[in-house]
Amino acid sequence: MHFKLIIAFISEDKTDKVLKTARERGATGATVINHARGEGLKPTKTFFGLSLETQRDVVLFLVEEHLSRKILESIAETGGFEEDAGAGIAFQVDVEDAIGISHQMRKLTQVVGDEI
Repeated sequence: MHFKLIIAFISEDKTDKVLKTARERGATGATVINHARGEGLKPTKTFFGLSLETQRDVVLFLVEEHLSRKILESIAETGGFEEDAGAGIAFQVDVEDAIGISHQMRKLTQVVGDEI
C-alpha cells in the first residue's frame, strides 16, 4: 500500500469543515497544527508595527494514494481555495515509507478495494 501526504493551509474558520469533508472522502485521520502564520502574494499589513494577518491551521493528512486526488480536490472545494484569494492552499507529496499505521491499513484495504 502506498501513501501520499496532503498538506493544507486553511483559514481557521474552515478547518472543521475541511476535516469532515476529508473523512467523508476516505481520510482516516489528520493532524492539525494551529495558529500558523504566512504570507501570500501580497505582504501582510501592519498597524503601528503590529501585524494584521489572519491565523491559519496547517492540516496534515496521510492518505492512501488511490484516494488522495479525490480528497485533495474535495478539501480545496470545501475550503474555497480557488474562489477566494487567501482562503488556503493544499498540495500532496509522495510518502516513501510510513510506520505506525497498521490499524489504518486494515481499514483502508477494504475502502480502496471498493474504490478500485
